Amino acid sequence: MARRLRIGIDTGGTFTDVVALDEDGGGLVTTKTPSTPADPAEGFAAGVAKVLGLLGGEPGDVAALSHGTTVATNRLLEDRLDDLGFITTEGFGSILEIARQSVPDGYGNSYFWVKPPRIVPVHRVRTVGGRLDHTGAELRPFDEESAVAAARWFREAGILAIGVCLLHSYADPSHELRMREILAGEHPDAVVSLSCEVLREYREYERSVTTLVDAAVKPAMNGYLSRIAGQVTAPLLVMKSNGGVLSAEEVARQPITTVLSGPAAGALGAAFVVARSGHGSVVTLDGGGTSTDVAVVLDGEPALTTEGSIGRHPVKIPMIDIVTVGAGGGSVAWRSPEGALKVGPRSAGADPGPLCYGRGGAEVTVTDAHAVLGRIPPHLLGGEVPLDVGAAAAGVDALAGELGLRFEEAAAGVLEISAWNQANAIRQITVKRGLDVRDYPLVVFGGSGPLLACRLLDVLGMPAAVVPENPGNLSAFGLLTVDVKNDYVRTRVVRDAELDPALLAGIYADLEAEAAEALALEGFAPGAGRAARSADLRYYGQAFEVRVPAPAGEPDDAFRAEVVRRFHDAHESLYGYCHRDDPRHPVEWVNLRVSGIGPIARPRLPERPPGDGDPSRARTGVRPVFFDDWQETPVYRREGLAPGDVVEGPAVIEEFGSTVPLHPGFTAEPDPRGNLVITASGGRVRP
Repeated sequence: MARRLRIGIDTGGTFTDVVALDEDGGGLVTTKTPSTPADPAEGFAAGVAKVLGLLGGEPGDVAALSHGTTVATNRLLEDRLDDLGFITTEGFGSILEIARQSVPDGYGNSYFWVKPPRIVPVHRVRTVGGRLDHTGAELRPFDEESAVAAARWFREAGILAIGVCLLHSYADPSHELRMREILAGEHPDAVVSLSCEVLREYREYERSVTTLVDAAVKPAMNGYLSRIAGQVTAPLLVMKSNGGVLSAEEVARQPITTVLSGPAAGALGAAFVVARSGHGSVVTLDGGGTSTDVAVVLDGEPALTTEGSIGRHPVKIPMIDIVTVGAGGGSVAWRSPEGALKVGPRSAGADPGPLCYGRGGAEVTVTDAHAVLGRIPPHLLGGEVPLDVGAAAAGVDALAGELGLRFEEAAAGVLEISAWNQANAIRQITVKRGLDVRDYPLVVFGGSGPLLACRLLDVLGMPAAVVPENPGNLSAFGLLTVDVKNDYVRTRVVRDAELDPALLAGIYADLEAEAAEALALEGFAPGAGRAARSADLRYYGQAFEVRVPAPAGEPDDAFRAEVVRRFHDAHESLYGYCHRDDPRHPVEWVNLRVSGIGPIARPRLPERPPGDGDPSRARTGVRPVFFDDWQETPVYRREGLAPGDVVEGPAVIEEFGSTVPLHPGFTAEPDPRGNLVITASGGRVRP
């Protein structure tokens, strides 16, 4: 009898994580395989083959594949956005040069800041005649002669990726659609992205850059998706930055939506796991080999933003609000010209990797520091990756000599700096958003996520750390918990007092029709999906908006009043004040949004039977571990622990994909859902 397997595959900087769910009651199987940065499709194929081998399954048993990818992310972070062209409205050819007045790190940096190169240099910008106003009314007809000239110029220059952003095309896309037809006729080899399809809302600069980023990553993303789709027969779903998945065919048309594909899956997986353990609002920390991604989950849902950026480029699409810092297991420790010890953001990656991997690495990494202090086992992944602790020790010893420190001080210093880098990322996502970090448990996952959990609790004063089962594979697991989701937006700037509810009803009806059509293409029957409404509002005169959910039902005066009330509440929560019932500060509507959501079946998380309170059954031995000093430290296998078993630090708790070093003064106890909950039992953690 054929089986039904759903597989989640998350490609990271060091490992490709795989989780398979047997929908016929066979439970979950998890594994890892080394990533292949030169061609991530090879690691993808290896991951599928490995998990099928573990299950004794065949390719025909796979009902669906969900994939989190870093292809688009890496191109942006590495700034590989060459050979781009840009078409915009006549008279606005300098829109990329003008950009915005903001300076990175605030105006205190303005004296030293040097304006970076534009995403498209000015000599690759072409303008076309024609003009719309902000309502979409045509002021001047589209000039086809100048459009043909622009298309021929790009063809003769050999520029194959072109972004088109014409003024006010969010209100009426007809001019942009005609531009694409002309490009198809004059330059059929070009890959074209239209702003009316990528981001149909106002603010020309952000819309232009987002459209150009989409055009820049489209060739690489489409090539990658075609390679992996050719290796599987099952439907392929790709994780999007907004917290949903979409078929590979649709993602190929809008690759910009995948710029935070992998990190989004981790935050959603954490939200799913801890919500069933009674934690509705948490901070999530996904520690990998290259970086650490931090997000906030409020009432079971990760926070979203449309003001994100990847590298130096603003990307104004709905995405989970994630802060990324270069502090992973492969982050390199180095000595600055001033003689100070630094860690990251540069990473040894998967190849050559840390010194202890024995693949030719030449620099000390965070993983090496953990290895020489005994905090991780001398082999990873159940023995699949043996570690050369001697090579790591030689590297740490040389670094300690350069710094004038003892061996242990140098290794502990590397971990201390890495912990503070992660703590600062958590502060950015909480304190800078008006949240008190001490109110939220910390969910740590990823291969390196749990390694510094105790130190982070101590630095930040957080109440507990939660380590889900198989934390090294939680992002891949998260891919199996995600609904199909697509987002639609329209800009209509109008004051609340002048807003006609019929306008709201018409726009929301159009957006919901688009969402329903897209869900039908994804295979959902009529009525099987749902539409989630939201709106962006602001006080008149403000430059930026606050996004709030909008209720279902007829968009009448009561609907309008409820959305405005939610805006006042959200503004007060974010900024500490609002102008409720103050006519001097009228409310202005800006964007109307709809998310079309197609639900999928989620994995079941069974409750674990309680143990007898004695963790010794899971104890596998002892080894020397350095916390504040060297001591023989008990080692436990996590799968041997049961709810009610309390492990006292110092201890090390190991499992297939990750390790928890439990510092003195901390305890760890499994909860009924299998999560390991770490709390401080007294004292403070020293590095």
